[in-house]
Amino acid sequence: MELKDRENKKMGLCRFKNSFKYSFEGLKYAYKYEQSMTIHFFMTALVLIAGAFFRVSVAEWAVLLIMISIILATELINTALEAVVDLVSPEFHPLAKVAKDCASAAVFVYSLAAAIIGFVVFIPHIINYLF
Repeated sequence: MELKDRENKKMGLCRFKNSFKYSFEGLKYAYKYEQSMTIHFFMTALVLIAGAFFRVSVAEWAVLLIMISIILATELINTALEAVVDLVSPEFHPLAKVAKDCASAAVFVYSLAAAIIGFVVFIPHIINYLF
């Protein structure tokens, strides 16, 4: 698409509505075809249930929801990057591997951080519940 074509994009309610539709299609695709996204959704459900059960504070909810959002977003970006790399480099290329591995590593780093934050948030609640 040429730059001049992008400058003439139409605005309006229909385009706005379609942007939501396409976003949900992306979520649906990632959930259906990416095992990692399925795991992230499962862990999200687990965190939400645990948060409700332990009645975490508003501040704790904020931190948990930010981490969940970041992980899901990075997984979606990783999925998009993998699709683009596969499109432009159908055969193996070392730089394609680097791009895919680094995008995957970004999700991994956020997942580790989220796990640590989850322990920081939930361990005190679990200890209080047990004792």
